[in-house]
Amino acid sequence: MGPQLALLMAALAGCLLPAGGCLICATRVTEALKFLELDYLPGHLALERRQSLMQRIKQAVVDFKELPIDEDSYMGVVDEPTLEKAAWSFVKDLTRITESNVRGELLVKELYWMLHLQKDIFARFAAQFQKEAFCPNKCGTMLQSLIWCNTCQKQVHTCRKSSDCGVREITVHEMEDLRLNCELSWHRLSQGLASYNFFRVGPSKSWRDLRVLPGLLLPSPLSVLPRKPFQDIPSAGEASGVHPTPTQCPKSENVLRGRLIALLIWGSVVLIIGFATA
Repeated sequence: MGPQLALLMAALAGCLLPAGGCLICATRVTEALKFLELDYLPGHLALERRQSLMQRIKQAVVDFKELPIDEDSYMGVVDEPTLEKAAWSFVKDLTRITESNVRGELLVKELYWMLHLQKDIFARFAAQFQKEAFCPNKCGTMLQSLIWCNTCQKQVHTCRKSSDCGVREITVHEMEDLRLNCELSWHRLSQGLASYNFFRVGPSKSWRDLRVLPGLLLPSPLSVLPRKPFQDIPSAGEASGVHPTPTQCPKSENVLRGRLIALLIWGSVVLIIGFATA
């Protein structure tokens, strides 16, 4: 309840500040509304209707933040991915209307209906964020970057949970490398760098490691087993069960055979010459 209570107090205090509105905080939304006002409406709606229509549209977008404050659905803040999803959905719907080239009273009805649907979509995104992504750490202290809907300011919120993150048993053989991994699932989502210090405590062969992130304690008792018995590493031939056998080189046999044939030929020639000259 700690993070939710702090956020609830901030949300209530934000009601006294100048109104912003989560969706209006997105640049792509303000650019889409500017295009609607300056480029699309002049050619698709009478002059006397434009100003009042745009005022109502902008106020409706600001009022997207006017949702019931509840720790399970909406606390006046969202993260950047949630805001991007809601902004993309809004701009997509508005672009669909402008590309249809609708005009007059039909245009007004389309815009009002789109605003109604998009507020419901934003409420679903906000509730999903609150249930799944707000302060996701189960223990320790997490620093989470959030956008305050009332002011459009991005601030770092401290998510404080129990400092007890459990115990991890570590077993290693003597003379082997010891690998300590203290990372939890939410560490990569936390703002700032994560660093670790490791200490050996007491005369026994036990270790514990401490996370420098405030409020996190993750002891890791170490059990040291006897050194593994030394084993000869078999050669490739022994490992496969194949023993080398002597082989004869076919090229050497051919060379010897050729030399013998040459000697016989030259011997025959010498004998013929000897008989001829006798």
